[in-house]
Amino acid sequence: MDKRQAIGSWLSGPRAALEDAGADFGYRGEQLGLPEEGPGSIARPGRRLGALAVDWGLCFMIAYSLITDGYRGQTTGNWTLLIFFVMSALTVGTIGVTLGKRIFGLRVVALDTGTVHPGRALLRTVLLCVVLPALIWDRDGRGLHDRLARTVEVRI
Repeated sequence: MDKRQAIGSWLSGPRAALEDAGADFGYRGEQLGLPEEGPGSIARPGRRLGALAVDWGLCFMIAYSLITDGYRGQTTGNWTLLIFFVMSALTVGTIGVTLGKRIFGLRVVALDTGTVHPGRALLRTVLLCVVLPALIWDRDGRGLHDRLARTVEVRI
């Protein structure tokens, strides 16, 4: 192995290095029984972040204009987080989507039943608001908040 290959494997990550060595990981969602592409497949990170940005922006606009009356301090951020928590827990727990997820064509489903129980949605939302569990992903691209709530975010 020359230096270019060693640096290339470091830049592309351990998964790419193991795949180059012959390991077969399959596609994202294969272990969960989900299709590789199209409806029902695992949502890609770009869509998930876009939906999160839309939801957060909507909650920020509500907090900024209706509650804090244009005050740009920590108070607005706290109200935004509270509104995001309530909106996400209620909408994911009842219909499985938020406005941002619907715009980006995503849905949260439970692995065993298909519909998200409100308790699972509450757990998922609490962990999402803590942020750190959402940054830890498994090989299928699910965050720790989805794993603990036994849910998955899929394309519609």
